Formats: sequence, C-alpha cells, structure tokens
Amino acid sequence: MSINATLIGQMIWFAIFIWITMKYVWPPLQKAMADRQQQIADGLAAAERGKHDLELAAKRSADALREAKDRANGITAEADKQARQIIEDAKEAAKVEAEKVYNAKMAELEQEAERARSALRERVAELAVAGAEKILRREVNAGAHAEMLTALKQEL
Repeated sequence: MSINATLIGQMIWFAIFIWITMKYVWPPLQKAMADRQQQIADGLAAAERGKHDLELAAKRSADALREAKDRANGITAEADKQARQIIEDAKEAAKVEAEKVYNAKMAELEQEAERARSALRERVAELAVAGAEKILRREVNAGAHAEMLTALKQEL
C-alpha cells in the first residue's frame, strides 16, 4: 500500500466525518449556541428592565416619602392650631369663670357689708337711746318712741 492510497482513504473518511458532523452534530450545537445567546440577551434585557424599574421605584418611593412628610407637616400644623384654639378657649372659659366667682364674691361682700351696716345702725341706735337715757335720766318709752327710733336707724 502506498502512502497515496492511505492518504486518499483518510481524506475520504475525513470528508465523510465532516459531512456527518455538518449534517447531524453541527445543527444541534448551533441551535444550543443560539438558544444560549438568546437566554443571555433576555437576561441582559431583564436586568436592564429591572434597573429601570428600580430607578422608577426609587423615584416613586422618594415622591411618596416627600408626600408623607408634607402630610405629616400639615397634620402637625393643624394639631398646633387646634392646641392654640383649645388654649384660647380654656383661657376664655377661665376668664368667664373668674368673673362669675368675682361677681359672686362681690355680691357676698355687699350682703355682708349691708348686714354689718344694719347691725351697726341697730347698735348705734341702741347706744344713742342708752346715751340719751343716761343724759336725760328720764324715762324713755321704747314703745312710744318706736317711730322716732326707726327713723333714727334709717338716717344712720
């Protein structure tokens, strides 16, 4: 056998091997590589969408946080306003109550002063009668002079 026949046989078998490989082995490999490329492309696209969604979510959360802070500030301002109103109402109620107490005490003082004046008038009248009795050393009839004593009480 010569080298030429062996070489030609090997070339034929190599050509058959290439043809079989191209016909039966290469298409599934190409399909597997194409599928893998598609998976990688899909993964990258999903990652990009996820990144975009993350940015949108961060923006929405920042907006929601800002809105919540604004609402909290509004609620705080409203609470402060209500607190001031309650304090003002309480002050006004306290003033009204203090005025009522003052007026009641003043009326009580007026009554007490009137009672004291009345008691003083009676005592002065008694003293005047006693003094007049002692000065005159005469009999003073209280029944006969009752009208005069009443007028004297009124004057005092």
